[in-house]
Amino acid sequence: MAGQGNRASTRATQCLVQLGISFRLHSYAHNERASSYGAEAAAALGVPAGQVFKTLITSVDGQLTAAVVPVASQLNLKALAEAVGGKKAEMAQAAAAERATGYVIGGISPVAPRKTLPVVLDSSALSHQTVFCSAGQRGLQVELAPDDLILATSAVLAPIARS
Repeated sequence: MAGQGNRASTRATQCLVQLGISFRLHSYAHNERASSYGAEAAAALGVPAGQVFKTLITSVDGQLTAAVVPVASQLNLKALAEAVGGKKAEMAQAAAAERATGYVIGGISPVAPRKTLPVVLDSSALSHQTVFCSAGQRGLQVELAPDDLILATSAVLAPIARS
């Protein structure tokens, strides 16, 4: 279902509507004390943690890059650097991530960041009919086909997650 008008509208959902990409929005009550935003989303929505993806903002050789991996996994920084032809990747500072994306930590969407960033999506996404990722605010997830997420973000697909 594209763009449910009665639901929250974010830059990410507006972008998906403009692209004509079919998606479903899922909202849940965000707990401010949750230790893991992604695990909280998976539990609240009753979906496997491997199907819910978190967006991590990194710096690869000084270039901010979005890495999108399952919430049940960790990001392999070396694999990320290799995926974009870089030498060294590290996590970006939270303030830099929020400034570049225009989203808050825990609500960073790989779709429609304020500043265009390279996006690398973990290849495990293709093992699911649909995947979930932040719709641009805490407590709001967008569900869409992995190919549509790739289309919306111009993502490179690579094995960048580790358990």
